[in-house]
Amino acid sequence: MWFKNLQLYRLPAPWAITAEQLESHLAPQAFTACPSLEMQSQGWVSPRNNEQLVHVVNRQFLLQLNTEKKLLPSSVINQVTKARAAELEEQQGFPPGRKQTKDLKEQVTDELLPRAFSIVRSTYAWIDPVNGWLIVDAGSSGKAEEIIKLLLKAIPKFPLEALRTVMSPSAAMTDWLVSDEAPNGFTVDQDTELRSSGEGKATVRYVRHTLEAEDVRRHIESGKQCTRLALTWADKVSFVLTENLSLKRITPLDVLKEESDITSMNDDERFDGDFMLMSGELAKLFASLLEALGGQLRENDGTGAMAQAA
Repeated sequence: MWFKNLQLYRLPAPWAITAEQLESHLAPQAFTACPSLEMQSQGWVSPRNNEQLVHVVNRQFLLQLNTEKKLLPSSVINQVTKARAAELEEQQGFPPGRKQTKDLKEQVTDELLPRAFSIVRSTYAWIDPVNGWLIVDAGSSGKAEEIIKLLLKAIPKFPLEALRTVMSPSAAMTDWLVSDEAPNGFTVDQDTELRSSGEGKATVRYVRHTLEAEDVRRHIESGKQCTRLALTWADKVSFVLTENLSLKRITPLDVLKEESDITSMNDDERFDGDFMLMSGELAKLFASLLEALGGQLRENDGTGAMAQAA
């Protein structure tokens, strides 16, 4: 299993926590089905349906957060409320006031909730206590924050840090395009976005299009900076780096698929093999990326600290 979109956070390296300790912290937040009169329920579930909230492979931890939401459109509530208000007006001879209407709407909502459809969304998180990473498989920081909030509540003195680098991703990506030279170990692919910082936020996007150096420089000289850039690392993993240091569209390339012999594995072995391959290769990618961005900028520190992958 490979994560598709990465939100990156830092932990101490190494972080001295065991799977058993983490399991005990998460247990009070285990997922339960959404009660009939609640709109949402959220909690941890077993990633492998074996009653273990922390799945461990080669000292790497995998977590799964489930979020169940009731689907009850406001248009339906308003429609039923309007009909009930009309009935009430006929009974009492005058239209319901503001408070009556509010109470009526709450009553209608409570009546409809048990019959509402539910959807369940899963979000995965990977904790690397060896190299000091928390990675959330989410396309937006908002979804990642759901996991962060629960972990902060669950784990006493959770030592999490935002990831900051000496060079901002936008400045570094812009420099790579201006110099027409990718950092060591990386190659620039055919997707990029250049955006102006001016009021109009003029934006140019290249999608599966050869990046002509002179054309790109012209846009940069006019005041645009690179906010998204497609890269390939070590001919093994392709991804899109964004200005906020998230990684999108993670794709393992054929060379990694060839290294992973899954033909003789059962489902559990295949899952663990994929997770071990992903965590091992991405830890190396993160170290290379931090180096390309000048190193990690620690909190309350003006210097960069290079992350070293084990």
